[in-house]
Amino acid sequence: MDLSPTSTALVTGANGGIGQAIARALARAGARVIVSGRRAEALRGLADEIGARVIVADLERRADVTRLAAEAGDVDVFVANAALPASGPLLEFTDEQIDRGLDVNLRAPIVLSRRFAEGMVARRRGQIVLISSIAGKTASPGTAVYSATKFGLRGFGLGLREDLRGLGVGVTVVFPGFIRDAGMFADAGVKLPVGVGTRSPEDVAAAVIRAVRDNPAEIDVAAIEQRLGGLIASVVPEIVGRIQAATGAGAVSRALSDGQARKR
Repeated sequence: MDLSPTSTALVTGANGGIGQAIARALARAGARVIVSGRRAEALRGLADEIGARVIVADLERRADVTRLAAEAGDVDVFVANAALPASGPLLEFTDEQIDRGLDVNLRAPIVLSRRFAEGMVARRRGQIVLISSIAGKTASPGTAVYSATKFGLRGFGLGLREDLRGLGVGVTVVFPGFIRDAGMFADAGVKLPVGVGTRSPEDVAAAVIRAVRDNPAEIDVAAIEQRLGGLIASVVPEIVGRIQAATGAGAVSRALSDGQARKR
């Protein structure tokens, strides 16, 4: 799908560095951008920079999800980027924290996709881009809740793609790996082992632009070893689990969990 000044794109989770990079890329590509997030003050500067409209919404509140869909109106590109880290062993979660992770990471993208897809189908034009994670292809220690939502987003996206096939609306799932300078690892101050490859927020943004233009089913934005791990995990997940255990993945996961516990 080609973007133009008459195209409207909504990006959720635009408070963070990845969402901001996506919003900037869509604006440069010519779209009118709507940015959404929980913190108005963090959105204002970005909105002024790229001429975007702001809708403040907390996606763990179901009323806010409904209001966001209504206030956004007709959307040609929907980028479901908002997510909670939901990091840590399951036994450390409360029921309320589990609900929050599911609501923000999975329920909100599903509900908003349904709302926006109605208008897209009527216009026979649109693209839905779901930002999953490499944790949506392979799980590691301390990611039970997070991976459940990201695996779920992958299944939802692939199923929705088939529902909308031939109706002029595309669906792409994007799988970022370790992202430097933004995202969960940067927010938690966790240092990755030497030699682990990373990608930038701008790389994720470039994948979103490719999704809009070419409509591939999936795009990985990850270093080769992470993409390979996802491929192997889809066939023999036990091998990946053993490799993670042998290479100290548990220590990294523990540090991430500790750094992100306040955001569950």
